[in-house]
Amino acid sequence: MFGCQPVLLEPKDSLKAVLEFICEASNKLANCGIYYARQLYFKTKKWVGKHSLSYEYKANRHYQALHSQAAQQTLIAVWESFKSYRVLLKLWLNGELKDQPKLPNYRTKGGLAGVSYPNQALKSDTPSKAGGLMSVTAPRADVLAKGCRFGLELTAL
Repeated sequence: MFGCQPVLLEPKDSLKAVLEFICEASNKLANCGIYYARQLYFKTKKWVGKHSLSYEYKANRHYQALHSQAAQQTLIAVWESFKSYRVLLKLWLNGELKDQPKLPNYRTKGGLAGVSYPNQALKSDTPSKAGGLMSVTAPRADVLAKGCRFGLELTAL
């Protein structure tokens, strides 16, 4: 069973600065992972492995700015986008897809990316009965219209 409960925040300036820093670091780390995966494909025609991005970027300052499991989740999301591209490319080569797919592109420079934290990485006053993830999501247009900058999504798996 998969469920999601969004919680909109109106953080104070100090918390807002921390959330922006975390989401910016996640965005920069995702761009680093995309760069590595694209270059690996262009130069060697090999695909990046699921955990090879985490291994390559452990010394990266953006990786170290995040909790290790959150950084790994960001890089796994990059791997998943390349995995999806691979499947679409195979369909296109077999004639099952009309338009040629494109390699995943870079995220917007200076943008915010979502960050996922597993339950064990969080402290909470109310313990969760179901295991899951807590994600800090980047702002959406409807959220910005309400004056909120961040949302938390509590996902029970």
